[in-house]
Amino acid sequence: MRIILLSTSVGALGSGAGGGVELTVQTLANGLVSRGHSVVIVAPRGSFVAGHRMIEVAGATHTPSQTVNRTQALVVPNNSVLVNMWQRVLQLAGSGDHDIVLNFSYDALPFTAAAECPIAVAHLVSMGSLNNEMDAAVRLAAASSPHCVAMHSEAQAATFGTAVARHTTVVASGIDVDAYHFVEAAGDDLAFVGRISAEKGIADVFAVAARSGRRVLAFGVMQDRAVWQQAQEQYPSARVEHVGFLATDELQQHLGVCAALIMVHRWVEAFGIVAIEALACGVPVITYDRGGPVEIVRDGLTGFVVPADNVDAVVAAVHRLGTISRGECRKDANQRFSAQAFTGRVEAWLESVVRR
Repeated sequence: MRIILLSTSVGALGSGAGGGVELTVQTLANGLVSRGHSVVIVAPRGSFVAGHRMIEVAGATHTPSQTVNRTQALVVPNNSVLVNMWQRVLQLAGSGDHDIVLNFSYDALPFTAAAECPIAVAHLVSMGSLNNEMDAAVRLAAASSPHCVAMHSEAQAATFGTAVARHTTVVASGIDVDAYHFVEAAGDDLAFVGRISAEKGIADVFAVAARSGRRVLAFGVMQDRAVWQQAQEQYPSARVEHVGFLATDELQQHLGVCAALIMVHRWVEAFGIVAIEALACGVPVITYDRGGPVEIVRDGLTGFVVPADNVDAVVAAVHRLGTISRGECRKDANQRFSAQAFTGRVEAWLESVVRR
């Protein structure tokens, strides 16, 4: 297949603004090329994905969908980078040199305008239901071309309702496990990896630090400094250190020596790619019983699944980390979430979309 990858519209690849989508684009680009497919990536200016043909497009980035409320209309900025990228995609699609568009942008345009594209458009949805307008766009795409929508977890698909879920292909996710160094001996620190924002549960990160007495290292883009400052004021005894956004190679060096990754999200995580990054390093994961991470963590084997919004349960799980085998964490990541396994699932899905 000759594939056009349409990137996220919230920021350049490599900036950290796109969260787990950035790593997913890299992983799939590498995996698809290794399987003999050709790939071109259309992305905002300033993007970088090593080893791949990039078409960088100028324009204003979009507001992340998770920062708007459910009833708010999605705003298309003047000189929208998504509109500009979509026009470039249409030009490429019309050349006769490509077979399918794989859309990573969680914004309405590629879903509602897919019919104007002369080749098939497949959508890998990165988040759960957040906004009524976006939900309608996903429903339209799923109804117009059944099975053109894929998601990372059953929990994510369920947030859009049965009409979408029954036409959705679940592909999970994956990483190049071999690129992550297994660390057998852990330190005492806990890790949090994600955007610094309310929906990621920053207040609960501070609460876990305060009640457990452990230091938490927070890796990610400082999206909402006010949320961070409020948590600091609420839990003055908490030792939480913001390390910042790190590229994968540097992140794993810090993450691998941590005792556990905590996932205390307040929303339905579509998947939680940071969980499999942690497991690849041998790091157990403690997650709330909410969203995609529940489908990753094997309770009692590779970490713990605790009741959502229950900080005390997270702290109790921290005290039980000695029962988890870090070697089992690495083994599980390799068996279920390798780049090869993920790419194979996506390849089969794309081929089915092209055939329809």
